[in-house]
This record gives sequence, structure tokens and C-alpha cells, in this order.
Amino acid sequence: MAMVCLSDFEAYAKKYLPKIAWDYFAAGADDCTTRDENILAYKRIPFRPRMLRDVSVMDIRTKILGSEISFPVGIAPTGFHQLAWPDGEKSTAKAARAMDTCYIASTYSTCTLEEISTAAPGGLRWFQLYIHRNREASRQLVQRAEALGFRGLVLTADLPYTGKRRDDVRNGFRLPPHMKVKNLERAFEVCKLSPLDPSVTWNDIYWLRSLTSLPIIIKGILTREDAELAVRHGVQGIIVSNHGGRQLDEGPATIDALVEVVEAVRGRVEVYVDGGIRKGSDVLKALALGAKCVFIGRPALWGLAYKGEEGLQDVLRILQDEFRLSMALAGCASVSEIGQHLVQFSRL
Repeated sequence: MAMVCLSDFEAYAKKYLPKIAWDYFAAGADDCTTRDENILAYKRIPFRPRMLRDVSVMDIRTKILGSEISFPVGIAPTGFHQLAWPDGEKSTAKAARAMDTCYIASTYSTCTLEEISTAAPGGLRWFQLYIHRNREASRQLVQRAEALGFRGLVLTADLPYTGKRRDDVRNGFRLPPHMKVKNLERAFEVCKLSPLDPSVTWNDIYWLRSLTSLPIIIKGILTREDAELAVRHGVQGIIVSNHGGRQLDEGPATIDALVEVVEAVRGRVEVYVDGGIRKGSDVLKALALGAKCVFIGRPALWGLAYKGEEGLQDVLRILQDEFRLSMALAGCASVSEIGQHLVQFSRL
């Protein structure tokens, strides 16, 4: 089967992954309205392409928090990569390094931070953190990540409790016995009462700041009010995210929320977006509306399910090629030329 676009990888993963793993990765909250809307919202944004612009030489590189990446697509934090491929997050890290982009490793990895670092030395990695009731465990994770050369700390803000994902409830989802949430093994048993701390507030950003010199990126922001609070509390970046539609159903699609957040921060911090990116043209639309970079979640897992590191590289390469082509056809020779003039965006 020729893998031509990301939906080819999705079809492969759906066919060959065990049902319980596919259902876990695919799940949205409740009716899955927000999960599906993340994708559909991109289709409602038409381009305003410009002609005769000399796109004979293309430059698709960009920088995030001062680090150059080969094109503005990184890998979002998702859990349990061994459900998709035996080497799990080690393969993800290798693919990201090979494609010269950023990988955000999840707290809920099935490989340790040390294994991820060793697998792809020198790669650009950020670490995604959930703050746990056991604050000491969170502190240790942050300090391990910094010591291992991770270059950013991504605090996920939208998960005080886990959203209701119906198929996971029906399947009684849990990790197979041979897999572990490796980064938390020594700290506590993950299967007890939810270890996530629902009492976390904006003040905990000051606590994180006291633990690390890493830049702090906050993930899960969807409104102007929270974007302004994020800037006020000294974060360096915001990821506009609704957790892939896995938390509160019937919230906004992330591309729709992006404009509000970008307007609120007024260039004071970098803004990124995840959720629903399936084509290179989606990346171009996100950048036109003010994102510095996008992050992909489920498509990365589909790539792993197809051929591990090689499959994920294939996914990234397809997005890279599609993004370059979309830019050229829209009349942009470099990322710096992308702006809101390229799209017709109407608010509801």
C-alpha cells in the first residue's frame, strides 16, 4: 500500500493495531464532537493565494524558543507509545531527531526519560508535565528532564480529571502487564486513585519556576482570559490545545481558538497549536493565523504503528512536502512571508 497522505497511516493503524489500543488513541470525550471539529474547522478556512511571487527557492525552517527546526511541525505529547510500536518513545525520539524537529515527551511515557535521551542524543526535546498529588514525584521529574538536556517544560493545564472516553470505559482500558508508565514507577503506583492534582492553580507556575531554569510552556489554553493570565504568570509559550478533544467535549476547535489567543498575547510569548492537523495546508493555515509551530498527536502514533521510527519519519516527511507545496502555491517562499492575508477567517 502506497502511503500518500496521513489518512493512509490512519487506515493502516486502525486495521492492524489491537482494538483496545486503537480505541484508546482514537478516543474523544463524550460524543467526540470537539475531536471531530478540530479537523473540520480547518476545512472551513479558505486560502487567499497570491500569484507570480517567485517561489523557486523555498525556506521552510523556523525557530521555536530560539531553537531552529527544519519545518514548523513538532510532535505533541501523547502517552503509551509502546501500544503502537515495541520500542515506543525511543523510536519517536529518533524520528524527531532525524527530521530535525521538536518532540515533546509525555509524563506518561512507556520509556524512561533516560531511555528517550539515550536513543536520540542531541535531539530537540521538551518534557510535558502533569502536576501530581505527590509533588515530590513531579519535582524529581522536572529536575531529571533538565539534567538530561530537555530544553522546555510543557505544563498540561486541561486535565484536573480525565475526560469521559466511552470506548475506554467499555473496554476497561489499562496497560498490558508488560508495559509500565516508566517515569512514575519509582514514585507511586499509577492505577490507584487518580494521581493528578485537581487543586493546581496559576500560582503553581511560580512553584515550577522555583524548580527549574527551563522555559515553561503551558498547554491547554483556549481563551483570551487564560492567555492573558499565562503571560502575566511568566510563561514563555502557549500551546492552544483541547487535548485532541479528549477532555471537555463541545469546546472550541483549536484553530478557531488560536486567533483569540494570538490577539490576546500580542507577540509577548510564542503561541503554538495542536489538534486536527492532517495536511500540510493545515500547517500553513495555522501559521497564517499566528501559530509559530504546530504539533501533531495521533498522526505520530499512526506513523509508529506503521513502521516505528521509519513510519513516523514518513508521516513527518509527507507533512513537510505538503507544507512546502502549499506555501509555494499560496505565494510564500519563506515562513516569514506567511501572514493573516493568506486566509479568509470569519468568526462565528
